[in-house]
Amino acid sequence: MLIVDPDEESRLALARQLSMEGFSVREVSGAAGVHQSLAHDGIDLILLDLVLPDIDGLQLAREVRSLSWKVGLIMMANRSDVIDRIVGLEVGADDYVLKPFHVRELIARMKSILRRLQPSAQPVSSAGEPVFSFDGWQFSPSRRKLTSPDGHDVVLTSGEYELLKVFVEHPGQVLTRNQLMDLTRGREWNGLDRVVDAQIVRLRRKIEIDPKSPQLIKSVRGAGYVFASRLSYGNVRVGSVPAQDRDVGFYRQVEKAPSC
Repeated sequence: MLIVDPDEESRLALARQLSMEGFSVREVSGAAGVHQSLAHDGIDLILLDLVLPDIDGLQLAREVRSLSWKVGLIMMANRSDVIDRIVGLEVGADDYVLKPFHVRELIARMKSILRRLQPSAQPVSSAGEPVFSFDGWQFSPSRRKLTSPDGHDVVLTSGEYELLKVFVEHPGQVLTRNQLMDLTRGREWNGLDRVVDAQIVRLRRKIEIDPKSPQLIKSVRGAGYVFASRLSYGNVRVGSVPAQDRDVGFYRQVEKAPSC
């Protein structure tokens, strides 16, 4: 893993603590060190400070994501500006922590991201791998794998994965922002509705044909969001309401709702 922080004292102290916990740690002060490490060192997780001497941290986050979606990315910042948190998630950060933070909390967040990045070791049953299917997409929560209709794997950040998992497990159910926070990250978003909206926007960009006119994740005015695609799990249709009845009833109502 890589720590990117211009404050040498803080950077080295954090590196020592994480090394004592068994992590293999490199530490750099800015963009040049990040690009060099990504090119040669096989980095799987980056702790990236928002304020850097040679580049804006958000810009560097964009560059990291342009190079790889397989690297975990946690943004660190001294200020609690909501806009910074939203933009950090929009550009591809998996998580966001505010300094000063407790190292044990940071490690818990790191391990959660690393589990997402590691291939699943779960055995496949004789009935086949459990997969949700919708509009040509294939999503395996157990393997954290999303496959597009044209057969390409689509890498999801932790927030995107958690949201999609909640949606496919609650098809046709309107979920408020508070419910989404409770069902995904246990209120780690601190009740920030706009952060939830930002994650929804990013997920839509990956799975919707036209993210500005979403057909899978729809907005319901004054209520929240609903996963509006017909969904199957393996060979069994999810939900007790026949798809035809849903289409002429609930889904027709959802179609009228504006998009976020």
